[in-house]
Amino acid sequence: MPGRVTLEVSPLTGRSGIRACGEISALTRPAWEQALSDLARQHAGVSYLELSDVAFIDVAGVTALAVTALNLPDGRVVVEQPPPQLPSVLAMFWPGLNRIEVAPR
Repeated sequence: MPGRVTLEVSPLTGRSGIRACGEISALTRPAWEQALSDLARQHAGVSYLELSDVAFIDVAGVTALAVTALNLPDGRVVVEQPPPQLPSVLAMFWPGLNRIEVAPR
């Protein structure tokens, strides 16, 4: 169906984390927040988010990621190849958040 906004999330192979594909917006936020919740439950030091196939993430999606990272007992989240909005929003609203490491596109 053209114009349909979707988000697919799957576990990474060989390391702790998830791969997301699609868009993270109001329509897909419940799936994104569930994926982050699952990631936090399985977190052990370093978790990876592979976002090279995410075309867009809104401010609320970045907020959910930041809150998840802040609530981890230890370690960090490495975000790989995020859409350009993500590092910009992190820098604007959470400039000192060292729990998230961004590996750019």
